[in-house]
Amino acid sequence: MLEHGGKVRAAARHYNLPEEGWLDLSTGINPHGWPVPAVPGEIWQRLPQDDDDLALAAQCYYGTAQLLPVAGSQAAILALPGLRAATRVALATPSYAEHAHAWQRHGHQVMQVSAADILQAAESALVVVIVNPNNPSGKLFSRDELLRAHEQLAARGGWLIVDEAFMDATPGHSLAQDCPREGLIVLRSVGKFFGLAGTRTGFVLAQQNILRALAASIGPWAIAAPSRHVTALALRDTAWQEAARLTLPLAARRLADLLRAHGLAIAGGSALFQWVCCDDAASVHQQLARQAILTRLFDQPASLRFGLPRDEAQWLRLAQALHKVQR
Repeated sequence: MLEHGGKVRAAARHYNLPEEGWLDLSTGINPHGWPVPAVPGEIWQRLPQDDDDLALAAQCYYGTAQLLPVAGSQAAILALPGLRAATRVALATPSYAEHAHAWQRHGHQVMQVSAADILQAAESALVVVIVNPNNPSGKLFSRDELLRAHEQLAARGGWLIVDEAFMDATPGHSLAQDCPREGLIVLRSVGKFFGLAGTRTGFVLAQQNILRALAASIGPWAIAAPSRHVTALALRDTAWQEAARLTLPLAARRLADLLRAHGLAIAGGSALFQWVCCDDAASVHQQLARQAILTRLFDQPASLRFGLPRDEAQWLRLAQALHKVQR
């Protein structure tokens, strides 16, 4: 199992601190997530139904007629490599490590290249995987450059896979409305922007033949009925979405300013997190953890990802903790 954020219980044990009271900034999940209403009791008692409102709500939200709901985009990340014979796959580094892990497990030849070189990899690889905006760097690739890479790959029977888990705050950069296209696969999730990571709901946008093969690989009832119900409601709440797209960038700028004020230079970021590269990243991570503040630590390169605090008390707590960090 690869390392991920959100492991508050493990951190509490490691640092011998109570689990209650931790400030978890390690995940990049919107701390002001979509307000979930009570789920009707009968929904808990029925099997998930593929012909409920979820697919239609997602089609309207993403602007495409062809998609497959899956148990978080992670389910698709694990299953997609099994749909192709062993081939050469290019991925950017640093990035979400589950992609490389999944393709390697299925026997593919994985090339990890810098974000600056990943688009050129479309000339030699048959599958190119790009997280956009990238996690943890926040690098945002333009639609035009991604579509040019897609054309190169599709002409040779290849795939461009674009993981847009953090895209919802900047929908104008998404390739969702360009789907379906031959060889283009877009992954989406409601875990980050909507703050609904617990629903384990995501979507694959692609050609019908890929969606059919993926559905057969994953099997029936991939998403629980309550998760389907809640996600469909969130996708249709355009007023909440518009408000979140206004407030999240302001919070991200506030976080960047706070980190800079305490000597942590920003290497990149998005509306939901900021990324700091520094040689003493492990020390900063540990010093904050001893104050019950959890960040996401990366080894290569040595860096930290900070998510957004939820309220003024958490902002003040982070500022006071950063003031105590010795470097």
